[in-house]
Amino acid sequence: MAHRTEILFRDDSYLCETEAEVVAVNERGGIVLDRTIFYATSGGQPGDTGHLERADGSRIAIAATVTGETKDEIIHVPAPDQPVPAPGETLKLSIDWERRHLLMRMHTACHLLSVVCPFPITGASVAVDDSRVDFDLPDAGYAKEEVTARLMELVRADHPVFIRWITDEEFAANPGLVKSKNVRPPSGTGRIRLVCIGENAIIDSQPCGGTHVARTGEVGEIHIGKIEKKGRENRRFRIRFGPMPAA
Repeated sequence: MAHRTEILFRDDSYLCETEAEVVAVNERGGIVLDRTIFYATSGGQPGDTGHLERADGSRIAIAATVTGETKDEIIHVPAPDQPVPAPGETLKLSIDWERRHLLMRMHTACHLLSVVCPFPITGASVAVDDSRVDFDLPDAGYAKEEVTARLMELVRADHPVFIRWITDEEFAANPGLVKSKNVRPPSGTGRIRLVCIGENAIIDSQPCGGTHVARTGEVGEIHIGKIEKKGRENRRFRIRFGPMPAA
C-alpha cells in the first residue's frame, strides 16, 4: 500500500530541519514518514542525504531518498547497518544542507540555461559540480563564452525565483510552458507546480518539482565548461561553478 507523504520542500526549499513520525518501514528497510524535507530523486535532480535523529540522540544516516509507488510516497533509504525505527516513532530530520544548496544553485542555473538557449530539452542532469542540459539543436552555432556571458547577466540581475501553482486546466491551455521534448509533468492531481523567474515570471516559467534558490544572484558564478555534440540534432551543454578557465 502506498503512503502519502506531506512534501514540505515543494513550498520551502530552505527547510533543512523538522520533525516527523515514522509511518512504515518497507521490506528493504526504507523509511516512510508522515512528512519530509528530503527531496526524492526525480527530474534529473538527485535525492537528498542527511540523517534522522531518534529521541535518545542516536542517528540513522540516510544515504538516498527515492519515490515509492507514487510520487507522493517518499522513501528514506538508510546507509548500511543503521538502526531501524518503529512505526509511530518521532524523529528529527536533518538534510545535508551544503549538498542541497549546491544542487539548488545548479538546478536554477539549468533553468537559466534554458532561457539563454530556448530550444526543446532532450535530457538533463543536476549534480553538485557538473550539470548538463541537452537540447534539440542541430546547429552548433553557440560558443561557450557567449552562453556563459548571457548566463551571468541573468545571475547578476538577481531576479526573484518563486513557486506558482496552476490548475490542470490552466496547464492544458498553455502547452508552451513545457520545455522538455519527451517528458511531460504528471497531471491529474488538480494542480501543477511552476518554477518562475523574474517579476511576474517575465524571465521564465516552467513545470518543475525540484528545489531552487530564491534569487538568481544566489546561483553565484557559473560557466559553460563544454558543449558536446550528441547525435545529429543534439547538443549537450555542461554547467560548472566558478569563472571560465583561461584559454
